[in-house]
Parts: sequence; C-alpha cells; structure tokens
Amino acid sequence: MKTLRRDFLKIAAVAALGWGVRPASELLAAGGGTAREGLLFASRHSVHSGPNALKASRWAMVIDTAKLTDEIIADVTNVCHTTHNVPNIPGNQNLKWIWETSMEHLFLDNHHEYQPEAGAKSALALCNHCDNPPCVRVCPTKATFQREDGIVMMDFHRCIGCRYCMAGCPYGSRSFNFRDPRPFIEKIDLDYPTRTKGVVEKCEFCAERLAEGKMPSCVEVSAGAITFGDLDDPESNVRQLLAERFSIRRSPYLGTKPCVYYLV
Repeated sequence: MKTLRRDFLKIAAVAALGWGVRPASELLAAGGGTAREGLLFASRHSVHSGPNALKASRWAMVIDTAKLTDEIIADVTNVCHTTHNVPNIPGNQNLKWIWETSMEHLFLDNHHEYQPEAGAKSALALCNHCDNPPCVRVCPTKATFQREDGIVMMDFHRCIGCRYCMAGCPYGSRSFNFRDPRPFIEKIDLDYPTRTKGVVEKCEFCAERLAEGKMPSCVEVSAGAITFGDLDDPESNVRQLLAERFSIRRSPYLGTKPCVYYLV
C-alpha cells in the first residue's frame, strides 16, 4: 500500500509542477521505448465482447480530408454527440467528442504561411487513440485505460475529476463536466450512459457499437470520408488507403503514435 501511495504521489507531483521544463506528452513519450515499462507505463486491458463483435488487432481511423464537406462534418458531429449524450451547454463550456477545426490548427507543425488555402480547409478532430497514450499513464485511478485492440476507453464511474489525463493529452481531445450535463441533453439516448458533474469524457471509437458488430456511427454517415479498420492487417481497408495515398498524423514527434490518419 505504501508503494502504491508513493507512486501516486510521484505522478501527482509531476503533474502539479507542470512536468518541469518538458511538456507532459514529451516526458511520457520518453518512456515508451522497446522495453515499454516503468511507473508511467500504460498497461493494456483485454477486450470483452459478444459473438457478433467486430474485432481487430489494432483499430485505426483514416480521414480523407478531400471528401469532407460542411454537410458531412455536420452529420458526423451530430450523430456522434447525439448517440453518446454529449450535452450542448451554452457559454464557454464546450464539451465535444468530435469537432470541426481547420487543418492549420490540427497540424501546427506541418503548416507554413504559404499554405493559406490548405490551412483554412475544415477537418475533423477527435481522440487519436494513441498507441502510446500519455493520458492513460497519468490517470491515478485507471478510469482511462487502453484495450488490447488499442482503443483508449473511459470508465466514467472511476473518474475522480483530477484532470491529469487532460493535462497529459497534447491534442485537447478530452472535455470536463464542470456542471451536471444532463439538463443540457436535448434527447437522452438510453442505450448509452450519461455523465455527471466532475467527470472527463471523450471519443471511444464507438466501442459499444463494435461490440454489437457495427461500425462507428461517424463512419456510417461520412459518405466514405472516414474509414475504420485493422491497422495490423495488410489487407484491411485502412492499410490499403495508407499505401495508396499520402497521409499525416498529428504531432508525430511527440512519440504518442496517433492512430487517426489524415489523407491530404
């Protein structure tokens, strides 16, 4: 028990100090070498699913930015937030699982001043379900964890609202409920749990749909702009797209190894 408490205090101390002179994501990525072990190692959990579940060794998403239109972006955002009871709270609190942003904001390290049109183009942002997720490493209660198939999950009941995961995520992919979100849900979907005040939430690659043999809801309404499949399967749809088209990931130098790819 003393060891566990000491480990927790180490993590808390690092977070409280702002991770020293290095960003949290860089500090955590530094431990993700070949050994992949130590205090901040993000352990993986087995996947429990039914007989009809869609399965993969490593799930990944490919977004074709050339196919994204304002209508598709609106449909994708709406179906994701409606299906997962994401509230629409007026004011500055903006909870989001997937959202519209510009390519310039997504790829700050890949943009320069001579790409005004490309930088202004709209794209979609979401949790990157990193292969080496810093958010999982810093969570003291394991409320956020990584499955064996790579999906980074949230256990809303175990979340204590410390927001270490939000500090660890370099992509701003997580939202925090500063107030009870349920009064701001227009129509609650009873097939998915609502959250409470003090809980972090984010995209989970529609793990609940995969368990039923269904593709993520965003994929189904994207008119081919979003593809989802097994990154470890050379014959999968995502691998074929990545072999045929030039693709980029967000801030690869951080060592988080995002599993959301953008075709450009």
